[in-house]
Amino acid sequence: MAGNGSFRIVVGVDGSEQSKAAMDWAIEESRLRKGEVQALTAWSFPYVSDAMGTAWDYDIFEKDAQAILEAELERVKDRGVTVSGRLMEGNPASALIDASRDADLIAVGSRGHGGFTGMLLGSVSHQTIHHAHCPVLVIREPSPE
Repeated sequence: MAGNGSFRIVVGVDGSEQSKAAMDWAIEESRLRKGEVQALTAWSFPYVSDAMGTAWDYDIFEKDAQAILEAELERVKDRGVTVSGRLMEGNPASALIDASRDADLIAVGSRGHGGFTGMLLGSVSHQTIHHAHCPVLVIREPSPE
């Protein structure tokens, strides 16, 4: 639980519509509770190798994640709630589970980028639900209406 007396919601941010919906919900909830939001974006190196010896530009993975986080922080900057950002190297589910130790609530999209169409839950949301140290709210994709 957050120790500073303020209700703290950590939101998994990956640029998907579901993560944006989770952020929007978290901001509204934080406004009601006079709390704060932390946007968390995780990145990792790919688990592939190239038999042809192609050199990867490994900096691009962190830069892409940073750009996603900055775009989301810019999108929500003037909503009257304190929103901070955190970039972590590693598996997104592990990063959220680690962040849940200091949070009152985790908010994630039901599926982010990389999810298979038709799945009810993605692997990140599924792992977070089962291993977080605080309650987890899963936001489904916004309806088209």
